[in-house]
Amino acid sequence: MNENIFDEPFFKKLNRLNFLIKMSLSQGANGGRKSLAKGTSVEFSDYREYIQGDDFRRIDWNAYGRFEKLFIKLFMEEREAVFNIFLDCSRSMDFGEAKKSKVALQLTAAISYIVLNNMDRLQIHALKDNDIKTIKTGSGKGSFQNLLKDLNHIQFENKTEISTAVRKKDIRNRGVSIIISDFFCKESIEDAIKYLAFKKQEVIVIHLLAREEMAPSFDKMVNLIDSETEQSIKISMTPNVLKLYEKTFNNFCKDIELKTKKYNGNYVQIISDEPLEKIVLQSFSSKGLINKV
Repeated sequence: MNENIFDEPFFKKLNRLNFLIKMSLSQGANGGRKSLAKGTSVEFSDYREYIQGDDFRRIDWNAYGRFEKLFIKLFMEEREAVFNIFLDCSRSMDFGEAKKSKVALQLTAAISYIVLNNMDRLQIHALKDNDIKTIKTGSGKGSFQNLLKDLNHIQFENKTEISTAVRKKDIRNRGVSIIISDFFCKESIEDAIKYLAFKKQEVIVIHLLAREEMAPSFDKMVNLIDSETEQSIKISMTPNVLKLYEKTFNNFCKDIELKTKKYNGNYVQIISDEPLEKIVLQSFSSKGLINKV
């Protein structure tokens, strides 16, 4: 990772993107998204009858002329959205000819830039050893360079149980929660998604995989070693074994997708050798997660 991780043309494209949020926001600091609260922005929302103490400047005198009652105009208040990015930092993420770890950091940086550029608030959490560590929190595009430096110090090691780690984060505001992981863990991911949905989060599950994991090219006898537990197993990679692996792997991915959709979340599968621009501009767009502003 470095501060020149994106070239200038890609930066310009990121500048025109924003995450779509379905929910209305009723909490948080002033920002660029529509809130359930009524405020003083320029976008008209509704009328209500005047009560003592209201601002006279908001009285609609045309309405008074028609109804002989005082009404004030209500306007839609704008609030910031809070984005939580949960990044799996286990050792299995540091795998692949096109390393998943590098793509995970690049993707975290790209998402962060879009969030900060649109006046939303960002929190990045590293998940490791069944625990969670907040490595960055802030708002405003000016904090992006420091964010890149913080991402540069992340190490991918040991193992992580995603659900246990995510549920240690106390979330108090509505917002968007994004999990980036290969989900090679013993726990069910459903507990994490269910927890985030209960906390009124729009959940985005980014399933990051290496090409070798989707279509292994091994043949004959191989010794497979678990990168996190260092347990090994010898297996003969016959056509039948490869066919069974493919079926099991597809079921594994489909199960995560179904559990995500069960709680109205969005599932995005990404292969680590895909260009970052394609991931952000095409994969996210096809899922209706971003739009151009």
